[in-house]
Amino acid sequence: MKRPSLNRFRRIVVKVGSSLLIDSEAGEVRSSWLSALAADIAKLHREGREVLIVSSGSIALGRSRLKLPRGTLKLDESQGAAAVGQIALARIWSEVLDNHGIRAGQILVTLQDTEERRRYLNARSTIAKLLEWRAVPVINENDTVATNEIRYGDNDRLAARVATMASADLLILLSDIDGLYDAPPAGNPNARLIPVVESITAEIEAMAGEAGSELSRGGMRTKIEAAKIATTGGTHMLIASGKIEHPLRAIADGGRCTWFLTPANPITARKRWIAGSLEPKGTLTIDAGAVAALRAGKSLLPAGVIRIDGQFARGDAVIVRGPDTHEIGRGLIAYDAEDAEKIKGRSSPDVMAILGISGRAEMIHRDDLVVGPAGVIPAK
Repeated sequence: MKRPSLNRFRRIVVKVGSSLLIDSEAGEVRSSWLSALAADIAKLHREGREVLIVSSGSIALGRSRLKLPRGTLKLDESQGAAAVGQIALARIWSEVLDNHGIRAGQILVTLQDTEERRRYLNARSTIAKLLEWRAVPVINENDTVATNEIRYGDNDRLAARVATMASADLLILLSDIDGLYDAPPAGNPNARLIPVVESITAEIEAMAGEAGSELSRGGMRTKIEAAKIATTGGTHMLIASGKIEHPLRAIADGGRCTWFLTPANPITARKRWIAGSLEPKGTLTIDAGAVAALRAGKSLLPAGVIRIDGQFARGDAVIVRGPDTHEIGRGLIAYDAEDAEKIKGRSSPDVMAILGISGRAEMIHRDDLVVGPAGVIPAK
């Protein structure tokens, strides 16, 4: 299959690992390389694309700043190093992007933030607002509070979760290797780069090697796991070398890499998950005007809701029914049941006065809503 072109993607997540960003000997940022990457990001930004960065490096930077000895760090030492390094890492990204007139926003997440629906929606909303403001979110795992039992432990899978959470259509993993090979390239001069992976089969997984085995090379297994997460969520993914300057420009120019393709798109995959995978916790009955608005692709506003049934929390799935009780669709509710009851039938400007907070304008945002018979994705 023909490989895609970088210019077809609108929202792109770029993952940068510690080994690329930090000179392990000096314990400092590889400034020249980062400046070149920032220029690549700025070019995409000028073209109107939305770019998110998932960046490692906080522990490595903190370790350098604190002059900690070499060797394995204990959990509390890693957390302390991360606390120092996160400040440095945020400043570095802010400065390098500011050189191109781009504002950076730091977001620190934990495993629960991408697994628990309320936190997921909060993080998703923050990312959406930063992108709306044309800022570049710089995201990292919050190593200051994450324990070994509740952390990702690798930013490949974190980047994949962020990409699906943000409805990105492309995830780029910059690596110390330029893609997936059919054999370990270091020990086999005849190893062949796989340019396009249409689906992740057992054969593809075998190429990455088992964890901890002699075949496992450069964290390729975690990259395959990331590809599963991304492609299932409707996001294309590619692995490319980050050891060269201007790595994104090289990809755009057709440089060596491996593409992992998805047959879906982020919105379709997300709506399929909402429609068929989540147990509804309640029901909203809406008026005829709201039914028409939803069928036209609009969000559900409080004014169109005439009845609330069930006990649900923000982020839970709910059924939406018309005035004749026919099911219109399903979606993720933006309010707890108690607050939804208070604001039903009211105009959006009334929400703040009723709840005492500036809430979201939508009861269910259109991106979190599937309209049509239960389990059916509407045509886009």
